[in-house]
Order: sequence, then structure tokens, then C-alpha cells
Amino acid sequence: MSFRIEDLQSAYHTYNEFIAHKPENHHERFIFPFFAGSYFSYRMVDVLRVVAITNSISSNPKYVDVGCGYGDFLCRIRQFLPNAIGIEQDGSIFYIIHRPKPTYIYSSYEEWYCLGPFDLSFVGWMQPGMDFRKSVSRFTKCVVTTFDSGGQCGVIGGCEYEEFGFQKLAWWRTPSWIDVNCELMNRFYTHSLKTDKNKMDLLAGLRTAHNFWYVYTKPEISDQVRDCLRGWLIKEKEEGIYLKHRFGFESVLDECGFRYMETLKSLFSKGNQLWQVEFD
Repeated sequence: MSFRIEDLQSAYHTYNEFIAHKPENHHERFIFPFFAGSYFSYRMVDVLRVVAITNSISSNPKYVDVGCGYGDFLCRIRQFLPNAIGIEQDGSIFYIIHRPKPTYIYSSYEEWYCLGPFDLSFVGWMQPGMDFRKSVSRFTKCVVTTFDSGGQCGVIGGCEYEEFGFQKLAWWRTPSWIDVNCELMNRFYTHSLKTDKNKMDLLAGLRTAHNFWYVYTKPEISDQVRDCLRGWLIKEKEEGIYLKHRFGFESVLDECGFRYMETLKSLFSKGNQLWQVEFD
């Protein structure tokens, strides 16, 4: 992701000022996602689903996070897939905030090509105006991508991969960082709303949680990946994985009304629960 150095420095200064005021736990993650989180919201269950899919493709899988930024999501994946790597072309982002670039994050696409092919490529972000789907498709068997219906993908026509020989197997809905950010601002940082419960309830009823996770595979592995995901979801429910395995910042999602398997009022007629997987 490319930003002007001056803009990054200014934003980082504002971020440090916010931290200096000692905000409530994990708020910075959703207010300053570039520095402290990611541009999509996730839970441990999302990580475990992606890991399960990756392991279903190979006993020694190769995983790459394309456009990984500082590696927030990638770091969680590496807890289960220690050889997972990332590619972030704009290496200057590490310089701006004086953070060492991990050895498993590469800034050269030439290096990335040499390390492939990959069993699974995760694409959590494509900067508006950039489209590297064709390149990703040439070097991977499975793509898991997040798509913000508000335009996060930045690609005319959407983030689909069917035109590159993939099949869409499944999808699920999560809140975007924008959804969570709005709730945090309304609840904690906008004084007029904090004292107006009726308005707060009205705004809460308008939430749509507009981030989608799509799973695409090459046709030859579609059955095994589909069977794996179905089996994992049964395990996820029967073993109560959501309750047993959580990140600390998930408390913010719960507090803001984006609970696991919650049906939002604005989506009730569609029957779409958060984190509910639908198969194509």
C-alpha cells in the first residue's frame, strides 16, 4: 500500500497522541488500523478456518499473505503455519514507524515469485487502482480474500477470481474496521450520542457489517477443500471453539454489537448471521 511519507508521519504522530491518553483496551486497533490492526476485522475463528483450509490442500502447505502491511493477520496465521510468508511492496512503512521488517515479509515481487507456487494465497487488501489477481492466480491453488462492499477492493467489477479459473466455494460476513470504528466513536468518543440512548439504538439498528470473506479454489481441489471446511464448521460448533479460542480484542467486537453468529437487525430479513458460512 502506497502513501505519501508526510501523510504517514502525520498520521503516526496522531496515533501516538491517542495512545498517550491511555484509551480503553484495543480501541486503537479499530481507530488506527494501519498502525495497530488491519483493514478488516477478524476473530480467532477466522484464523482457524483459513488454517484448516490451508492444511487440507497439503501436508506441508505453502501460504502467502499478499499485501500484508505490517503483518497483523499474518502473525496470527504463523502461530499455526510457522512457514507462512507475506509480501508488502511498500517497505517504507516499517521505516516510518521505526519497526524492523520481519524476515518473513518480502518487499520484492521477484522474491515472492521465486518462493512459489503456493497452496493458499490470502488477499486481505488491494489498494484502489491496483489489481494483482492475475498474478496471484498464476501461483496458487486456493485464494481466500476479504471484500469490503463499500469499495475496499478497489477493483472495477469486484474481487472475484472466476475469470482466472477458480471456483467460489464459500463465503461469510464479518464487520469491517469501519463498522467497528463507527460504533466505537458513537459509544465512547461522541459526547452527544453517549447521552442519547434512543439515537444510539437507532444507529445500532442500521449496522450492516459489510466485509465478506470469499474462498476460491482451482477445480481439482474444490471437493477436498469444501469437505474440509464443512467438517471444520461442525467441529467449530460442537467444540465451542469460539468460546475456547479468542483474541483479547474480540471483546471490542462483542461490546460493539458484532458478536459471533449474531444476526443484525438490518439483515434479519436476509437471514445472514455474522461468521455464518454459506456454500455456493
